[in-house]
Amino acid sequence: MYDFEFERPATIADAVAALGDEDAQALGGGQTLIPTLKQRLAMPGKLVSLTAIREIRGVCEDDEGHLCIGGGTTHAVVAREAADRFPGLASLAARIGDPAVRNRGTIGGSLANNDPSACYPAAALAANATVVTDRRTIVADDYFQGMFTTALDDGEIIAEVRFPVPEASNYQKFIQPASRFALVGVFVAKFADGVRVAVTGASESGVFRWSKAEAALSRNFTPDALSGLTVPADGMIGDLHGSPEYRAHLIGVLTKRAVSAAT
Repeated sequence: MYDFEFERPATIADAVAALGDEDAQALGGGQTLIPTLKQRLAMPGKLVSLTAIREIRGVCEDDEGHLCIGGGTTHAVVAREAADRFPGLASLAARIGDPAVRNRGTIGGSLANNDPSACYPAAALAANATVVTDRRTIVADDYFQGMFTTALDDGEIIAEVRFPVPEASNYQKFIQPASRFALVGVFVAKFADGVRVAVTGASESGVFRWSKAEAALSRNFTPDALSGLTVPADGMIGDLHGSPEYRAHLIGVLTKRAVSAAT
């Protein structure tokens, strides 16, 4: 490690002020940032911890029926408190990493980092969630802009994530055993006006929607509706864990599993 300043503000306003410094970096649960600091891949002069901000923690329901989750809410709390209202999301949260990760990592940190193999981006995109920051709201279709890239500006803090609750949903992932990230993950969400399917872990461009599957499942929400549909291997990630063709094949397999589990 190396020397840096550390601040732990108690309000969003104080955190925004602290992040106004050019070399400041927000710190959520630290599950990604701390290893990055240890490897000297990032060297901010100041860390601004968001863990003391009570106003960005917790799970509730708003007047429109959205499940509202504070950006500082840990995966373990999401898994427990979203179980009755949004079981597909709760199940996803319960399978992130290990107990240590689930009790420290936060939904806001995950969405802000937008790791191409993270689980929450698939849920947010499939549900068309709204990301509420300290200064504006951003719908999921506009929020995710590529690998490790989002619509957030420097110093912008995720205060809340508002999820429309689907009629049925499920998340399936093929786990990379060493990291427990998704080699491929698929979240399927069925709403009254159609089905949304989001894929994580597979594409070089980050999380994305599988539009052909959405159209087929909107007509017939059964695994059979996906018969004959494939995802091109072009643009898929290829590494020592799996080829682009393998990942493309897994998308179809996991989508069928998710639909079957959701029904």
